[in-house]
Amino acid sequence: QVQLVESGGGSVQAGGSLRLSCAAFTYSNYYCMGWFRQAPGKEREGVAGIISDGSTSYADSVKGRFTISHDNAKNTLYLQMNSLKPEDTAMYYCAATYAIRWCLRLRVDEYNYWGQGTQVTVSS
Repeated sequence: QVQLVESGGGSVQAGGSLRLSCAAFTYSNYYCMGWFRQAPGKEREGVAGIISDGSTSYADSVKGRFTISHDNAKNTLYLQMNSLKPEDTAMYYCAATYAIRWCLRLRVDEYNYWGQGTQVTVSS
């Protein structure tokens, strides 16, 4: 029902920045979208989320460094990542759900639609 395509990943040195993008297809006027990440051998975890009214949430590990935003005209979700650390290295996934009320809790099992992922590698 929803198609998501991530881009913008790459390799960067610690302290550097990247901006991830997620193009949305078959989009709704009411939504919650988020960024999740998963490193090899680790559980997928929520990074940041945003509801169509502009409300946002962030994992404690990225607060003050990452910013989530959405461009309504382009139907594109962004994640601006600054002051990157080696522990930020992971596959980053764009996700979406129509279950708006609790989506900012960033629980993996409450999101229904997922992109293919884009790799972020941060070297020390």
